[in-house]
Amino acid sequence: MRIFHIATAEDWAEAQRTGAYTTSTRGVTLEQEGYLHASRADQWEAVRQRYYADVTEPLLLLEIDTDLLNVPWVEELPAPEATETFPHIYGPLSPRAVVGVTPVNGP
Repeated sequence: MRIFHIATAEDWAEAQRTGAYTTSTRGVTLEQEGYLHASRADQWEAVRQRYYADVTEPLLLLEIDTDLLNVPWVEELPAPEATETFPHIYGPLSPRAVVGVTPVNGP
């Protein structure tokens, strides 16, 4: 299965240098959140519009092959009051599991 994560170009470059991507979502680390936020193909555009519309630095859409993850991932509600599930990755993302990187700047 393919899932997606919006990353800053700077965070992605750091992950390629260190071998581990650890930004959960904008301004929040994996350590703080407990997992990395991700989206299905039909969800990432709404996430970008809702949470990243005002970002001026380069953004990238990471396409992740879940078969290549070396940490668990689950589809779950992001909050008790939520009605839609999202994929969550429970551990650092290995750049090896990222099979596509696409620039996604602009609202």
